[in-house]
Amino acid sequence: MNYKNYYKTLGVSKKATTNEIKKAYRKLARKYHPDVNPNNAEAEKKFKEINEANEVLSDPKKREKYDKYGTDWAKVTDEQHKAWSQSGGFGQQYHSGGAESFEFGEFSDFFRSMFGGGGFGGGNNDFSRRYTRSMKGQDYTAELHLPLRTAYQGSKHTLDINGKRIRITIPAGIKDGQIIKLNSKGGQGANGGTSGDLYITVLVDSDPVFERKGNNLYVNHIVDLYTAILGGESFINTLSGKIKIKIKAGTQNGTTLRLKGKGFPVYRKAGHFGDLYVHINVQLPTHLSKEEKELFGKLANISKK
Repeated sequence: MNYKNYYKTLGVSKKATTNEIKKAYRKLARKYHPDVNPNNAEAEKKFKEINEANEVLSDPKKREKYDKYGTDWAKVTDEQHKAWSQSGGFGQQYHSGGAESFEFGEFSDFFRSMFGGGGFGGGNNDFSRRYTRSMKGQDYTAELHLPLRTAYQGSKHTLDINGKRIRITIPAGIKDGQIIKLNSKGGQGANGGTSGDLYITVLVDSDPVFERKGNNLYVNHIVDLYTAILGGESFINTLSGKIKIKIKAGTQNGTTLRLKGKGFPVYRKAGHFGDLYVHINVQLPTHLSKEEKELFGKLANISKK
């Protein structure tokens, strides 16, 4: 197995913090995402490499194993890692850059011997039997970006995760940062072990019109001066379509109206919605005609009496 330098793939140092790794991954993922690079095989390959590197380096336990065992880290269970560490590495220290006295090829051969059934001194001793047990496959992680309006409606997607095409349905009302777990959609297990799981973090993008807070939505709405003073009707766009609202006479600038049930759908609760809060901005007329100015003057005089 050729050595894969995950740090180099993400363009970070071996001392990079979790936050630095996350930022580097997101930047590269946006650059090489298949949606941004349609029909680009090289970008697709790069995108897979970036996801693979992030899956390991973003997980402290996996990263620790990778730093110690290199590309063969996934073959080492937590129990094996503990035993290996407690034993002092059986006289050798292994790192992500390779072993001190082994070349990469020899390093991989060593692990195949250790964990593939051969063991040390044959396959009949306790040590060999202990380390040829079945192992669960690697867990995968991925991110899925959704516009706010798509999160409102719910959607279906096909993801390419390490060469596997996985179809998922995102229910309406998904929250920003919410993680969806797909059982057995991760890496293949070893020696009859179960497959790992896939964890998808959904990132809901901000919207230029609506602001979301929990299941409630907030929006600004302009009302002309005459409607604000005299009262009337006004049409407003919601995520479910245009509706007509009533404006009370004398509505002040900055007034907030609550439209019950016109907010965001509640996740996995069909028919349940948050509320929509409408912030009223009263718009003053500009470029008044001579007649309009005279009328406003008369109103000003009347109000002083």
